[in-house]
Amino acid sequence: MAKAHILGFPRIGAQRELKFAVESFWRGDIDVAALQQTGKTLRARHWAIQADAGLDLVTVGDFAWYDQVLNTLALLGAVPTRFGFDPKKLTPADYFTAARGNPDHFAMEMTKWFDTNYHYLVPEFTADLRFDGGVDWLFEENAEAVALGHKTKVVLVGPLSLLYLGKIKSGVAGKFDLLPKLIAGYQQVLKRLKDAGVEWVQIDEPVLALELDQAWRDAFLPTYQLLVEGAPKLLLATYFDRVSEHVALLNSLPVAGVHLDLVRGPDQLAAFARDWPQDRVLSAGVIDGRNIWRADLEAVLATLQPLQEKLGDRLWVSASCSLLHVPVDLANEPKLDAEIKNWLAFATQKIDEIAVLARALNGDRSTPAVAEKFKAAAEAVASRKTSPRIHNPLVQKRMSELDRISASRQSVFAERIAKQQARFKLPAFPTTNIGSFPQTTEIRQARAQHKRGELGHLEYLNRMRDEIRHVVQKQEEIGLDVLVHGEPERNDMVEYFGEQLWGYAFTANGWVQSYGSRCVKPPFIYGDVYRPEAMTVGWSEFAQSLTAKPMKGMLTGPVTMLQWSFVRDDQPREQTALQIALALRDEVVDLEKAGIGMIQIDEPAFREGLPLKAADWPHYLDWAVKAFRISASGVQDDTQIHTHMCYSEFNDILPWIAAMDADVITIETSRSDMELLDGFGEFEYPNDIGPGVYDIHSPRVPKVEEMQRLLRKARGVIPDQRLWVNPDCGLKTRGWPETIAALENMVVAARSLREESVTTN
Repeated sequence: MAKAHILGFPRIGAQRELKFAVESFWRGDIDVAALQQTGKTLRARHWAIQADAGLDLVTVGDFAWYDQVLNTLALLGAVPTRFGFDPKKLTPADYFTAARGNPDHFAMEMTKWFDTNYHYLVPEFTADLRFDGGVDWLFEENAEAVALGHKTKVVLVGPLSLLYLGKIKSGVAGKFDLLPKLIAGYQQVLKRLKDAGVEWVQIDEPVLALELDQAWRDAFLPTYQLLVEGAPKLLLATYFDRVSEHVALLNSLPVAGVHLDLVRGPDQLAAFARDWPQDRVLSAGVIDGRNIWRADLEAVLATLQPLQEKLGDRLWVSASCSLLHVPVDLANEPKLDAEIKNWLAFATQKIDEIAVLARALNGDRSTPAVAEKFKAAAEAVASRKTSPRIHNPLVQKRMSELDRISASRQSVFAERIAKQQARFKLPAFPTTNIGSFPQTTEIRQARAQHKRGELGHLEYLNRMRDEIRHVVQKQEEIGLDVLVHGEPERNDMVEYFGEQLWGYAFTANGWVQSYGSRCVKPPFIYGDVYRPEAMTVGWSEFAQSLTAKPMKGMLTGPVTMLQWSFVRDDQPREQTALQIALALRDEVVDLEKAGIGMIQIDEPAFREGLPLKAADWPHYLDWAVKAFRISASGVQDDTQIHTHMCYSEFNDILPWIAAMDADVITIETSRSDMELLDGFGEFEYPNDIGPGVYDIHSPRVPKVEEMQRLLRKARGVIPDQRLWVNPDCGLKTRGWPETIAALENMVVAARSLREESVTTN
């Protein structure tokens, strides 16, 4: 009998209950007991969803207060030692200090989880780091599930992925020097789980989807030979791409099962199935864990049936990866258009698809309940293929003429920057903000009231304009050189634009975790994209009328609009990106016509979209750069194009970032202590650059001296005349007091650098 299971479930709750509880705890509004009760309630609810759908095992260990990597460190007793916490007595407050920082400690560095928009906290490796045991939270959660009558499968981040993703900070010559201690820590955890009666442990090793060098490949066999001793059965999970180059390696490992992502790597199945070990489970990830489209159950079943004939009860059915990356439940979308809603499946519905497929494989295909689900799925797939909503003749015509549209600026950067300097007359080390300013309760309430029809358009317009006046005034008082309007009208940097573009649709409660308590509600692209009218011109034009200083127009770039949406899968992704680029190009041209001389086209997801395999990079990078350039190239030389990029490792794609040819790029560098900037210096990045000088994801207000130190490091890499000064990212999630204090310190730091520059030059 084929078994049904999932690799993980969204932890935030259908109504973001975890977010609100965690933030209440941070504010001191609830105590630890209330916080823990919320977690217990959510875990019980999510296990019940899995059990009620008919999954054979419920997954334990996918819950985290902030991040699964930090949870793993807490479990092993390996939270960075610089915080000074007792690993075995780590409290939730300690845990959140590591994640968010406090006045005395910098937060842990945060970066993207492979090619997703989820951010993980980067392990810090030091000579005094231990892996000999920490908190008991995982064992307690498993006991909870067992007490509720569930048969459990525990999930852990694998030791080699944990080691690979971490950074050496001090006293360690190489990562493999830590491996013996790390293996011993995992052995201790696995033994405790086996003693607790756990039969299966899923160990996630997503680094296998990367192009690992020989030393990392060689580490797997001895590591897992040690891990299986005295451990439960191990299901090694791979995902996010094909791992067919590791067939021999995976076949050699003494594990009881392997999970394959057959959505991102469908072509790898043949290579593995040919010589699948006789004593091993194959977990087939056939339901898309990264997108929200309903599955073609007949097509998926056709893939699984030959496997069932060969493997019998050694076939498990699952999603491609954890369902962390999709919303919780489509049932919470009563107002979604009925036809479009019928095309979708969120986490709860995907669990049902998995269970139904397992039932069909196990002989229930013709029973009325299962047959009806297959019939409904077939009708939904057919509807989506033939719906007139999907294609727009005007968009198709413009796409056919794409070769006639220039993807290059009129002049090279050296000529453009001279014209821009003459126009704007900025001081050395110009200061600016990335985009958003604090979104207060009053702002969010006004937007919500306007959306519900409770606040008239004129009153809403006046409230937003009042906020823009406030933001501009504060920036003038602080002394910033280039201003922004603060984006009070924007609920989200992608959703705001998607709401004004044809081809996008939206949910009311389709929340997905981005990091910690930060949740986003990605729109989804179901059809051809075009811009019916200007989206930002009125707001930017009003803001510019309030000041003589340059006012940046703020847009979200085509690659980020693509990456941070659920994207249609009936045409190549690059075609959708180019459609978005054309829509944004029209907006950029209209902003310039309205007198906006600086336009920022944010691409924080540019690196995130990079395929995991280097062989697949050129194709992606070519169309991603083309999409950005098409969006930006319709303006005159003296219009300055900015872009912004978020936490990512950029060094391996710097030629393509340079090829985007933005006049100014801003990047997040404070948590890495400017390490990310080194590559730009070695590459001799040709255009202006603004490395972030303070971390906006923490409430901590950095001192002037800290920013000065970072800026001096930046001066050692970037020439003075091309160096900008700015925070890491937008300030939407921060409060006004800390925002003002931090920006004031930033301005002081920049002015001190101007004095130093005059002295040294």
